[in-house]
Amino acid sequence: MANLIYSMFTSLDGYTEDGHGGFGWGAPEDEELHSYINELASSFGTYLYGRRMYETMVYWETAHTVRDQPQFVLDFARQWQAADKIVYSRTLAEPRSARTRIEREFDPGAVRRLKADAEHDITVDGPELAAQAIRASLVDEFQMIVCPVVVGSGKRFFPDGVRLNLELVEERRFRKGVIVLRYAVRGSSS
Repeated sequence: MANLIYSMFTSLDGYTEDGHGGFGWGAPEDEELHSYINELASSFGTYLYGRRMYETMVYWETAHTVRDQPQFVLDFARQWQAADKIVYSRTLAEPRSARTRIEREFDPGAVRRLKADAEHDITVDGPELAAQAIRASLVDEFQMIVCPVVVGSGKRFFPDGVRLNLELVEERRFRKGVIVLRYAVRGSSS
């Protein structure tokens, strides 16, 4: 059985994007951090995306063709390309990457079956899709990549109205002030 992991960059005040929809503050150029994220992502066999997050991440389908990419970037591109992608969208007509299928609705039962049958972990990316998975008690681990910035408003990492018991399983600090916090879920959401 695979774990479902919600992993995102977040501001110190808990937002995955700011009030203007920006999230450029969440991508510090740091080889050590990026290499560690590659290590975390190496367990992922499937990515679950909403349309908007998919359209951001599909860059990795061709990132290897960009000249002079550092090895850690190429490594992530290779990992991403090798994984399956499921995109939940009512409007996206066709995927723009290999190993990708489109589903029109998020179905918690189908995700439970996917978890039960998968050999590799699954990641749910994007706060809106993750909120559905959290409310359905599907998320097993949270990976918060906390950036040293306060943005004041925007899309929150956690949805409102959810209570979870969590256990810190890892904390790792990086030179530019980023901290990665990994929490396992203990108990169910309400």
